[in-house]
Amino acid sequence: MPKKKEKRAAPAPKTRGYIAGAGTVVEEEVGETLRKNYMPYAMSVILSRAIPEIDGFKPSHRKLLYTMYTMGLLTSGRTKSSNIVGQTMKLNPHGDAAIYDTMVRLSRGYEALLHPYVDSKGNFGKFYSRDMAWAASRYTEAKLDPLCRELFQDIDKDTVDFVDNFDSTMQEPTLLPATFPTILVNANTGIAVGMASNICPFNLQEVCRTAIALIRDPQADVFETLQAPDFPGGGQLIFDRAQMEKIYNTGRGSFRVRSRWTYDKAAGCIDITQIPPSTSVEIIVEKVVDLVRQNKVKEIADIRDETDLEGLKITIDLKRGTDPEKLMQKLFKLTTLEDSFACNFNVLIAGAPKVLGVRELLEEWTAFRIECVRRRTYFDLQKKKEKLHLLQGLQAILLDIDKAIRIVRETEEEAEVVPNLMIGFGIDEVQAEYVAEIKLRHLNREYILKRTAELEDLERAIAELESILGSKSKVKNLIIKELEAVAQKYGQPRRTRILFADEIQEEAVVEEVPDYPVRLFFTQEGYFKKITPQSLRMSGEQKLKEGDQIAQEMDAQNGDELLFFSDKCQVYKAKAWEFEDTKASVLGDYIPAKLQMEEGENALYLVDAKDFSGFLLFVFENGKAAKVELSAYQTKTNRKKLLNAYSDKSPLAAVLYLPEDREVMLTASSGRMLLFHTGVIAPKATKNTQGVQAMNLKKGQRVIGAKFFQEGMVQNPNRYKKNLPALGALPEAGDAGEQLQL
Repeated sequence: MPKKKEKRAAPAPKTRGYIAGAGTVVEEEVGETLRKNYMPYAMSVILSRAIPEIDGFKPSHRKLLYTMYTMGLLTSGRTKSSNIVGQTMKLNPHGDAAIYDTMVRLSRGYEALLHPYVDSKGNFGKFYSRDMAWAASRYTEAKLDPLCRELFQDIDKDTVDFVDNFDSTMQEPTLLPATFPTILVNANTGIAVGMASNICPFNLQEVCRTAIALIRDPQADVFETLQAPDFPGGGQLIFDRAQMEKIYNTGRGSFRVRSRWTYDKAAGCIDITQIPPSTSVEIIVEKVVDLVRQNKVKEIADIRDETDLEGLKITIDLKRGTDPEKLMQKLFKLTTLEDSFACNFNVLIAGAPKVLGVRELLEEWTAFRIECVRRRTYFDLQKKKEKLHLLQGLQAILLDIDKAIRIVRETEEEAEVVPNLMIGFGIDEVQAEYVAEIKLRHLNREYILKRTAELEDLERAIAELESILGSKSKVKNLIIKELEAVAQKYGQPRRTRILFADEIQEEAVVEEVPDYPVRLFFTQEGYFKKITPQSLRMSGEQKLKEGDQIAQEMDAQNGDELLFFSDKCQVYKAKAWEFEDTKASVLGDYIPAKLQMEEGENALYLVDAKDFSGFLLFVFENGKAAKVELSAYQTKTNRKKLLNAYSDKSPLAAVLYLPEDREVMLTASSGRMLLFHTGVIAPKATKNTQGVQAMNLKKGQRVIGAKFFQEGMVQNPNRYKKNLPALGALPEAGDAGEQLQL
């Protein structure tokens, strides 16, 4: 027999001695410490705080609502919120502020839920406003909304399990036996450790119809009954069938929601009355104001928040001649007036988090509800059987009431009454106890006949309950009837309008940037200035960092695209208008910081791309030269950084922008110079090409510079002109000074 492998015991902690004031120092593995200390916390957050269960509630929601139910707030009037918060602390010991925040978010006044669970009175804030804070709990009142009858229906009939609270002084339900799929009707968001949940709300009637359809036919098409999510704040949902199918099937995905608006032609203003659920009034107003300040939106004269007791309202005053439709298309692109909602249907199923699609969620809820109905039916059955048993004992004494009275009267000891009744009528102890407790005034024939007349009804009810327990289809029919009743009683019309994505005409937003001539300066240390001609004429000497000097100077337009090449084979793209107009008296923008270059990365060369025509000549220290088309750096998307901008096989000696081919002078560390025409080098579309050998070098030599050739640069240009590749020529006595300037 092969020997069984023995499990290795965890290594014992190593004691490293005693340190005064610190105690014994124990060496312990980091991974083991993290598992021991962090895992229980992570599990607690996932299972007991952040992720909702199949009844649609997190523990904090369930504790609050159950406390309100036990306080009788389903049928009575409102009570102070502080009273509710105090009572809830018997179940939820996390502090009054957290409990009150939970109640606010479940309230009608806060307007965050399609179907609120708390009927509130007072200032409960608004979910669509960041600054509208709710009043303190001592000033507000609340009770349970009538819809909560569906949450607690039959909770006292053993439909769900109960557990002890944190100090074992009372019990609370582990789930609520909701008669409709609350998990999909009201939004639920939670962030746990390593996972999150974000469930969008759906229309109650549509959810109930879908649940009924899937109970009757598990293969039913969900889209026939469940159109799309429905938000309490309304708005317009841009429906894309493929995206919605992904959400319905996998529980993950996103869709876009845009605001509802109207145009008041007489007043010349736009009124926004509904916004996406993921934004707020203040965020929208601040963004629009910022766009106006940056001169990116010129059509707006004023914007203000006019939200009042009648509801949300943002008013935008337009300038004369503005097309409101085009302006809103632009604002949808540039602000959160149109925003995405990311779905993550993460739910605790049997104590484990699972991401489920709509069909799977409804199947899990149906299974949960079937169990609730079966437990309720079994509870009712047992109660009716107990009652039948008692009435059968009562029926036995109907034969001779006088005998029962005589037995009681003739029994000397009270303890012998029940045994004597059992013997006298052949009934058991429970029945005899029941008979013995009958009041004297009820020992008449009429009372006993009325009670025993219930026997037939009880027997029929018991038979019906037993048939329900024995038939899954009957249980499902009961669930269907309850769903139909809920949909009819509490159903509301859709609030969110559906827009089909293929029917929306979206215009590309062209950013209007003022275009005017500017002068660009780029220094060896990486500082950049953009100065207008007028400011340049009025300026004096350029201010530079000590030891720095201007490396490039060029005329450009404010709307031009600029390319900054770095010493790490990368190019960073920026618009000229992104830099502020400045003066000669300032240092300018430090490009590595402005464009967020990597640590230790420096900017080497500036190119004004304009229309991306022409070429770039890269000269490397190993003597090779590559001519790359500037169009290779043009992108359709607004990318800010391109990798592999040039070859990294050898350090870069120089970069030159060639609007057209011309002569270039190379200089080596040996002093030799080579003059050639760039037309002899074939252009490449590949950015990181190494190019061709232009200058031959001896061991230990390298190219140290390159510049455009100009007349008068050397006495005899033909001396340096060679067929590539070439060593070049040593400079004549009069040309040596030009070499030193490189």
